[in-house]
Amino acid sequence: MTLLGAARERSLLDEAQHLNPETREGKSALDALAERAVTRAGANVKRERGTHLHSLSEYVDRGEELPHGTASADLADMAAYKMATVGFDVMAMEQFVVVDELKVGGTFDRVLRYEGPGPDGRPVSGLYVGDLKTGSVQYGGLKMATQLAVYSRGELYDHSVFPVDGRSPRALAAWKKREVPADLAATAYSPMPAVSQEWGIIIHLPAGEARCTLYWADLRVGWETARLALDIRRARGTKGSLVPFAGKY
Repeated sequence: MTLLGAARERSLLDEAQHLNPETREGKSALDALAERAVTRAGANVKRERGTHLHSLSEYVDRGEELPHGTASADLADMAAYKMATVGFDVMAMEQFVVVDELKVGGTFDRVLRYEGPGPDGRPVSGLYVGDLKTGSVQYGGLKMATQLAVYSRGELYDHSVFPVDGRSPRALAAWKKREVPADLAATAYSPMPAVSQEWGIIIHLPAGEARCTLYWADLRVGWETARLALDIRRARGTKGSLVPFAGKY
């Protein structure tokens, strides 16, 4: 996508030629050019479209009317979404969670209450983490299961308790070094609802197709993958793997 964008806007290559990738400023400028190239290639159109459908789905789940002037294609998508999710009660939307064990965080789409046939056809009842996907799910099953597995094992975190301007590297660095008493730090955390840690739900709503399909995601496999990713991240941080020879040869 980056090459396609550069081909469509040749000036990006001209700008890149004058940057030094060995400096922090040069790397930052190159990253910005790469993002511009990706946008020029049209990659962000789907992302923005997905964000738009996520916003509309929140209207549906809150039981509110869609904004005046909503496009007919969006209305059809939301009708399909409503039909597919009619068996769910939405208990929570768009809440940030952290998993200290993995040192990661993220925002889940939904916590859903569901009662009905489970993955094996047998009756189930309980709370499940749900995630809305508007792109292809053909090759992303393991990634999605991993994402939901992490959410299911997280704690709710209120970032407004310790605000920081993430756009400022200096402010972020100072925030990371800030020491906070344990009892004060604890006020930012609250328990996650008792969601299933075995299964999650993927809601697949491909943009503009007026169809919505539900999938069970195996969070047991997803959690194993998340732990494996942690081990790999730790291994990559290992230093001193190579030791130079002593003496001359």
